[in-house]
Amino acid sequence: MGRSKKVSDAALMDRLLVLIGKNGPGLSFAHAAQCVDLAPATLVQRFGTRERMVESTLLHAWTQLEEATRAADAQASADPAGAVDLLLQLTRREGGEVAFSDGLLLLGEDFRNPVLRARGAQWIKQLTTALGRRLSRDPVLADVLGQQLTSVWQGAIICWGFTRQGTLQDNVKAVLDNWCRSALRS
Repeated sequence: MGRSKKVSDAALMDRLLVLIGKNGPGLSFAHAAQCVDLAPATLVQRFGTRERMVESTLLHAWTQLEEATRAADAQASADPAGAVDLLLQLTRREGGEVAFSDGLLLLGEDFRNPVLRARGAQWIKQLTTALGRRLSRDPVLADVLGQQLTSVWQGAIICWGFTRQGTLQDNVKAVLDNWCRSALRS
């Protein structure tokens, strides 16, 4: 009979995600094991390779982001203000000012790894669809506007990272509101 798991997969992934966020994707089995209170051999048994450990952890993060996006989509009103609210909920989810720079460490791995890149593209489609239906009833225009607003949102977060003027939330809200006023003029 096999031994029961001391730490569930979800709990382990949450712990590993914090480590990868702080240290980048070069996390070793030895360092991970120390921080999550498991033997390195246990991690090797669960994941096989260090690369698979990192990939599994980042896929777990994508699942969490997709779930948060679905929840924000369900709560936000079906108009441009709802699109802004949806994005602000996702901005809050990321942990604000401290987690912002930690998340950038992970982005390179998401770009390099084809499995993670595909998952990111899937999430972008989910998000742009949710935003687009709040911005236009025309499906083609909704897709274009959803993509634009997603790009504006990500750009606002990156620009804020350099300027640090005001809070992340206030800055992102101002940029998104300005975009809506200029792009959605009738």
